[in-house]
Amino acid sequence: MTGATRGIGLAAARHILSTTGDVHLALLSRGRMDELPTGLAAYADRITMLPADLTDATSIDGAIATLVGALDAATLPPLSALGLNAGIQFVDALHATGAGLETTFAVNVVANHLLIMGLREHLRIPARITITVSDTHFGDFRHTGGLVPAPRWSAPRTLAAPGAFADPASTAAGRTAYSTSKLAAVHLVHEWARHLPAGLDIVSYNPSLVPGTGLTRDARALDRFAGRWVLPALSITPLVDRIPTAGVKLADAILARTAAGSGEYIDRTRVVPSSPESYDPQRERELWDFLEELRRRVPAGPDNR
Repeated sequence: MTGATRGIGLAAARHILSTTGDVHLALLSRGRMDELPTGLAAYADRITMLPADLTDATSIDGAIATLVGALDAATLPPLSALGLNAGIQFVDALHATGAGLETTFAVNVVANHLLIMGLREHLRIPARITITVSDTHFGDFRHTGGLVPAPRWSAPRTLAAPGAFADPASTAAGRTAYSTSKLAAVHLVHEWARHLPAGLDIVSYNPSLVPGTGLTRDARALDRFAGRWVLPALSITPLVDRIPTAGVKLADAILARTAAGSGEYIDRTRVVPSSPESYDPQRERELWDFLEELRRRVPAGPDNR
């Protein structure tokens, strides 16, 4: 699981461990075992930390190799699910990884592809891969509350480069990079569903708007006001979940307690269509080809030869 040390990922990991007695979590994180957050430390004997920097393809490859080695040696139980929850958003579209990729795209899209490609053959069927996406990929007020601009699609090579959007130093560009990366993640789920064998499913999970995740930090005053006061007030309605509730729903998606077919989009607890724009086989193939080109640049590890 990625993105399990804060926010809804932490809530999901805690729920998985507290409601199952036989699940062991391998967490890809920059953190260490002695830095486990409150709520996970009590389950330390059922957690393995795999050091990984999701902005660095070589680091991801190293984490995959470590995990595969433990699986082959049977020091970890068989791999039955991938919960790819890590995500990132900036207040500009200029952040870059050491390899020169725009960081939002690198973490929200590239890292997921690398992890699936490296671990797919080690998953015990039946198994599910869950990628946390966002309904910001719809790009309309109903799904974003006006807090995030609509995605702006272009060639994957362009999206993967810093400065892909207008006024790239602006908060709007950073948020456009985020919504576009989440659209790319839905495209990726659709394309992976075409490549995976029967019994190995992949789904998108959308937590919807969740107060307290930092979505509106460093934003304009109106957005900060909405994030601090309006969204929490909506938590008393069915429209918005708080972090603990969203974490339970993410856990249910990862553990396949929420029924869904491969390639489908889970909106909190229900399977619904993703945005009309997200169904585009040509885009999905182009994205796949570009990600495979990037993957071939990673030094050869056990699953990259």
